[in-house]
Amino acid sequence: MIYDISQPLGVRTAVWPGDQSLELDWTLERRQGDSVNVAALRLSVHAGTHADGPLHVRDAGPAIAGVPLDAYIGPAVVIDARGRDTLEASLLDAIDLSATPRVLFRTREAIDPEKFPGTVAPVTTELAERIGQEKGRLIGTDAPSVDPIDSKTLDAHKALIRGGVAILENLVLTHVPPGRYTLVALPLRLVEADSSPVRAVLLTERFIAAKE
Repeated sequence: MIYDISQPLGVRTAVWPGDQSLELDWTLERRQGDSVNVAALRLSVHAGTHADGPLHVRDAGPAIAGVPLDAYIGPAVVIDARGRDTLEASLLDAIDLSATPRVLFRTREAIDPEKFPGTVAPVTTELAERIGQEKGRLIGTDAPSVDPIDSKTLDAHKALIRGGVAILENLVLTHVPPGRYTLVALPLRLVEADSSPVRAVLLTERFIAAKE
């Protein structure tokens, strides 16, 4: 089975307050006599489900095109962390990061892509540092940020990037049972951007076995 864990991305998608909302125009249209339809987009690289790259919180690169792609493909575990105010390091106690080095947290009861949440359950600095120390490859959350909404220091972002841990935000995990999967969530090869939208999916072991 394939679980699509990406937010639908459209002109009504909520973005970070003050960020660029998605705008779509048509440069060619069949109804206007053109041979094809061609759409043009203007959007923030943080719109919808996205990968934060190192340049997001640093003055210099690498840009998202330069991040290791293998961080975004491979064994992952989904953790149900609903009801918590913060995501603390103890959540990693039951996880073998050598087997599932990508950890995805469900923190919200429901996701409305058209409404920006007022609060989130942020990743603590202790968790961010620990996952890096234990060679975790990626952390994901269904919140729009791993840090508190009002954070100016972005301590979790910086600790994760310092530890070599990739970051996914704005996942949709409401329909995914906790457990182990294979994650595929590749960022676009944007050579100047700090971050990138992704199409994130989880594959079950049964799906992978059927394709082998």
